[in-house]
Amino acid sequence: MKTHYASVINELSSEIYENNVKVGWWPKSPDSDHNIVPAKLCLIHSEVSEAMEGHRKSLMDDKLPHRPMCEVELADVIIRVLDLAGALGYDLGGAIQEKRDYNAQRADHKLSVRTALNGKTY
Repeated sequence: MKTHYASVINELSSEIYENNVKVGWWPKSPDSDHNIVPAKLCLIHSEVSEAMEGHRKSLMDDKLPHRPMCEVELADVIIRVLDLAGALGYDLGGAIQEKRDYNAQRADHKLSVRTALNGKTY
């Protein structure tokens, strides 16, 4: 069963992708350039690295100086992920819900297992 947030995520994904197409960040289709998906995945990774650096140095963001850099870079991660999912036509909201439901049943996601000797601590 899809929750409300699944629909909101998918709507935001479509909106972000459509806007990025309009401003020229995408070729006519993601399939028209074999390297576009790997390039977009690398950009997602670079945003994660920037978030890490902001957190490591306790920096404020240079573009939104009232916000921590880590927070703004995490927003960039989400924007880039939603953009790619929109380009690929993924039901990311549904996949998130299904993955959360699956994880709720996993033994290694239970506190008692994680805190046990040799448990999955991170």
